[in-house]
Amino acid sequence: MNIDREFIRLDEGLVHIRTCGNPNSEHLPVYIIHPSPASARGMEPIIRLFGETRQVIAPDTLGNGDSAAPSEEAPDITYFADSVVRLLDKLGIDKVDFYGSHTGGRIGCEMAGRHPDRVRRVVIDGIVEYGAELKAQILENYAPAIAPDDHGAHLPWAFQFVRDQAFFFPYFMRDAEHALNNPGRTPEHLHTHTVDVLKGLTTYHKPYLAAFRYPARERMPRIKVPTLVMAGESDPPPLITGTKEMSSLSNLAHMIVVGRDPAEKVAAATAFFDKH
Repeated sequence: MNIDREFIRLDEGLVHIRTCGNPNSEHLPVYIIHPSPASARGMEPIIRLFGETRQVIAPDTLGNGDSAAPSEEAPDITYFADSVVRLLDKLGIDKVDFYGSHTGGRIGCEMAGRHPDRVRRVVIDGIVEYGAELKAQILENYAPAIAPDDHGAHLPWAFQFVRDQAFFFPYFMRDAEHALNNPGRTPEHLHTHTVDVLKGLTTYHKPYLAAFRYPARERMPRIKVPTLVMAGESDPPPLITGTKEMSSLSNLAHMIVVGRDPAEKVAAATAFFDKH
């Protein structure tokens, strides 16, 4: 499936979106929001698979990739959910099914509670709420504000930031206890993600910090549409347990554990979207 790219102007400026599939499909469009900190580029395998049966809209979140910066200095997830509504209005689309990964999943959670008239079903690919001590450490260390440096120090920083995220969570705790069971990233992956981070160098942290601040435990009970919560079978056990806890907070949510293969995720999401 071919992926097209275009820009839509919101009040903040231009939002970069990837589109795929048939806009005349009998199915609702799928609106996809990527995880922080890069862009929707990382979702392209999922975009193509969904595009085989329906229209797909996948923006770079405001502050990420090729999209404009958020208009607020410290936007919250409510701000990003409201920006989804404004983008749908610009596209002339009344209602969508929604797939969000990590930061995108938190935006999906907020859409399911705040804008149930605009989303029919929501898939949240990864959502947990961290304990108070870890959350404080993450907010202090995970997504620092970065600016171009006279000596180019921001360039190796961006590469190391992307690289270390592939091996540790939180990435700044580089020890065996926090190591991830992930395969090594290819040089091409590291390059493309680093370039995306550099594109949003001075604003990448805004959606990230909004996601980490988001009170998921408080918001999950407020969802008003059917919601599928996914965890990865290779996730550390605390993340799987945390995701299960989040899904248990709403009678409209249920959880599944899926593999790493994008086709498995899309198959599960499609079955959920197509359920009557």
